[in-house]
Amino acid sequence: MCSIFPSVMHYFLVVALLDLTFDAVGSVTQTEVNRHLELGREFLAKGQLQDALSHYHAAVEGDPTNYLTYYKRGTVYLALGKAKFALLDLDRVLDLQPDFIPARLQRGNILLKQARFDEAELDFRNILAIDNYNRDALDALEKLFTAREEMHYIDPHVKAGDHLAAIQLITRILETCPWSSSLRERRAEIHVILGDYMSAISDIRSTTKLLSDNTEGFFKLAVWLYRLGQVDEALKEIRECLKLDPDHKQCFPFYKKIRKIAKLLQDTETALEDTRDYDACIDSAQRVLTQEPKERNVRFLAFQFLCKCYADNSEATKAINNCKEALKIKKETVILCDSADAYLAAEMFDDAIRDYKEALEIDPNLQRAKQGLQKAQQRQKQSESRDYYKILGVSRNANKRDIIKAYRKAAQKWHPDNFQEGDEKKRAQKKFIDIAAAKEVLTDDEKRAKFDQGEDPLDPESGRHPQQGFNPFQEFHHFHGSPFQFKFHFN
Repeated sequence: MCSIFPSVMHYFLVVALLDLTFDAVGSVTQTEVNRHLELGREFLAKGQLQDALSHYHAAVEGDPTNYLTYYKRGTVYLALGKAKFALLDLDRVLDLQPDFIPARLQRGNILLKQARFDEAELDFRNILAIDNYNRDALDALEKLFTAREEMHYIDPHVKAGDHLAAIQLITRILETCPWSSSLRERRAEIHVILGDYMSAISDIRSTTKLLSDNTEGFFKLAVWLYRLGQVDEALKEIRECLKLDPDHKQCFPFYKKIRKIAKLLQDTETALEDTRDYDACIDSAQRVLTQEPKERNVRFLAFQFLCKCYADNSEATKAINNCKEALKIKKETVILCDSADAYLAAEMFDDAIRDYKEALEIDPNLQRAKQGLQKAQQRQKQSESRDYYKILGVSRNANKRDIIKAYRKAAQKWHPDNFQEGDEKKRAQKKFIDIAAAKEVLTDDEKRAKFDQGEDPLDPESGRHPQQGFNPFQEFHHFHGSPFQFKFHFN
């Protein structure tokens, strides 16, 4: 008996200690829950929603039977725009406390904003069963009935071809139901019918935020952006689809296509802007046209690159042809200026002036078009008088050595002593003077710069007279030591 007694006493002592420990733990847990609730309230008051949410999470875990804690957390979810999680918390609140009107009203309003009319109506009617004259529930029901009635008129408007009326109707309903992804999808489809892809994209982008797994939305975004020629943006959206479903039957093949086109366009731009490899630029742009035979705005990008690449490669005719193809698709100031530059290089001044002016009609303040127009008009004026480059048969980027070489050849050919008296000699006199004048202007950096800007430094009408003592034969003898002795005979 004595041997058993210590064991019994030990047992009861252990049980008592466990009971005390349990009570202590329970007391600490409730204190911690209250502390989390207090911190959650403080952070919520400061607008620090994520911090408030963290403390409400902890409070719910500490006491999963407190409906008020779920309600507070649901309010934070709602403030963060996470309606799905707010609804889950409000469902739990009403499971625990079915007659808690604020939660039922909150849930009804969320459901109404999502255009879930039947479920929302049930919540509002349950509120009125408890409080017959609840103003918030009565007002919400009035909005609900109006929106639900208007929904019935969308399809008839579309079937009648009155798409603008359908859009206006959906827009009005969305004022009551802004979180309805189905309404935004419907409006996006009608925008597409009208060819307004930017508005459609805006609506579908909203649905990808309203629905967390909206692969169809991301696919539509990619398709429409690509159709607009925004290839890089389309690539971003199709990647979002593949993040949700790597094997998506529509997104995956479309991703491969977009990625290839985006790579070719990038290669084209790099060749044009960075390496100045115009042949590579042309090759990549032509491959875009081969890979994409349908989408006009993507093809526009390729034609635009070809216009620029051929122009920079001194192939004016091919540049002009590709500029024309781009302008058939859409007229933008950039391509109009590129086209005008190509015409200017081909010395088709009237066409260049026309395109610069058209660019200025779109943007009256466009400096590139203003400067280009002035240059084209000056070149046109020059073409009607003496063009020193043409006289010597050299390009506008010829260096001084090539200019002198061309001068010697032309001066030798057209020296008047080579011709008999008469009309031929008079013609040779004129040619020889022009040749000497071309040499004087083009071998003098200052005079050449003025000429390139549209001024003739040897034209008395421009206010810039020839240098005193200018003698074409002296210039020729300086380079040739010519034995010719020639005197002008002016009639």
